[in-house]
Amino acid sequence: MSTVEPRLWQQVIQQVIRNGGQVIRPWFEKLEPLGLEHGLLEIQVPGRREQTYCQRHAAPLFTEAAQAATGRLVSVCFLARPETAEAEPLADSELALNEEYTFATFVTGPCNRLAHAASVAVAQSPGKTYNPLFIHGAAGLGKTHLLQATSHNITEGGSPAVSFISCETFINHLIEAIELGRLHQFRYRYRHVDALVIDDVQFLAKHEQTQEEFFHTFNTLYQAQKQIILSCDRPPAEIPHLEERLVSRFSWGLVAGIDRPGYETRVAIVRKKASLRGIEMPEDAVCFIAGTVDSNTRELEGAITKVAMLARVQERPITLALAEEALAADSSAAQREVTVEQIIDAVTKRFGVRLADLQSRKRTKSISLPRQVCMYLARHLTRHSLEEIGGYFGGRDHTTVLHANRAIKNLRHTDPAFHAALEQLSQQLSAARR
Repeated sequence: MSTVEPRLWQQVIQQVIRNGGQVIRPWFEKLEPLGLEHGLLEIQVPGRREQTYCQRHAAPLFTEAAQAATGRLVSVCFLARPETAEAEPLADSELALNEEYTFATFVTGPCNRLAHAASVAVAQSPGKTYNPLFIHGAAGLGKTHLLQATSHNITEGGSPAVSFISCETFINHLIEAIELGRLHQFRYRYRHVDALVIDDVQFLAKHEQTQEEFFHTFNTLYQAQKQIILSCDRPPAEIPHLEERLVSRFSWGLVAGIDRPGYETRVAIVRKKASLRGIEMPEDAVCFIAGTVDSNTRELEGAITKVAMLARVQERPITLALAEEALAADSSAAQREVTVEQIIDAVTKRFGVRLADLQSRKRTKSISLPRQVCMYLARHLTRHSLEEIGGYFGGRDHTTVLHANRAIKNLRHTDPAFHAALEQLSQQLSAARR
C-alpha cells in the first residue's frame, strides 16, 4: 500500500478540524495515516475503543475530508495499533474507568464547586455522607469525570464492588434478563455492590418496568447503606415521565448542579488539559481558546485537539496565529451569537426601563419582570454561565438567575399574551445574529 503524502494528510486534517465539531476527541492528534491504495485510506488509531468510536461516529467526517483532498471517491477504514488490538477486549456492560478522570485532573470553579466537593466527600465516606449523590448539568460539563473520579477513589479505598454503568446498559441488562428468565441474577448483580454509579439516568423516562426494578434496587442499596451516584442532564423534578417516588428518592441525599464554566475557569481548564497532554501552549493562545469556546469542557478539549492537530501536520509551533487559524470557524460562529448587551437593549426598549434599573436592587414588578426576562433570554440564547449572567445585573448570584428562569417559564405557561411577547423578542434577537 502506498504511503500518504504529508500534504494530502494535512488537507484531510484541516477539513476535519473545520467540520469536526463535537465529533473530535483529544486522541485524534494521535491518528496516523497508514496508506492509500485502491480508493481506501487506512488510518491507525490508538486502540480498539478508539477504533469503535471512529467507525460509529467519525467515518463520514474523514471520508468527506479524504474525498475533498483527493478529488476522488475514497473510503476510509480505521485500524487499531497491533500491540493494543489483542490487549483491549471491548466491554459490553460496565463502562471502563478512564485513568485520566481523577480529582487531580478536574478543574474547579464557581460553576462546579458544590458538585466537586460533594463527590470528594462521597469518595471518602461512601454510603454515609450524601446518599444518593445526584449530579446534573448539560452535556460536556464534567459530570462523567466526577462520577469516574469518585469511582476511582472508592475502589482505591478498599471497596472493589463498584458498578459504573450507563443507564442504557441497565435498561438493556434488564430486558435481556427478562427474555432469558434471569431476573434473579440481574437483581443479585446490582443489589450486592458497594457503590452503584449510573450515568445519564434521564433515560429511565418512559421505561415503566425499568423504573419499577430500579426503585427496588435503589431501596435495597440505600437500606444497606451502599452508595448510589447518579448523573443526569436536568434536576430530578424536571425528568419527564419519571415516577414521583423516584423523583423523591433522587432528592433524598444531595442534588448538585454543574453550570457552564466562566472565563477564568475556562482558562484554567485549557491550561490543565494542555499540560496533561504535554502540549506547550503560550498564554495568549490559551486565553484565545478560552475566549472563543465558552460552552463546555468537552468543546474546550476539542479546541485544544484542533490546535494540536494543525500544529502537528504543519510542523509548526503552537502560537496565537495558529490557534486563530485552527479555530477560525468557531470564532466566526461565536461572533454571530446573541450577546447579553443585545438582549438588554431589546428588553429595555420593550419594557421602557433603563439599564441602571435592571442593575439596581429595586424589586418592584415593573423592574423585576424585565430583569427576569433578560436573565431568561440570556440563559437560553447565549452560552454564558449563570454566574456570568448574574454579573450583568448588579452582581447577582446563580440562584437568582435560576429563580428568574423558573419564574419566566411559569409565566409563559399561564399568560398567553406574555408568551407571545417573549416569542417575538426571541425571534427578533435570533434574526439579528444571522
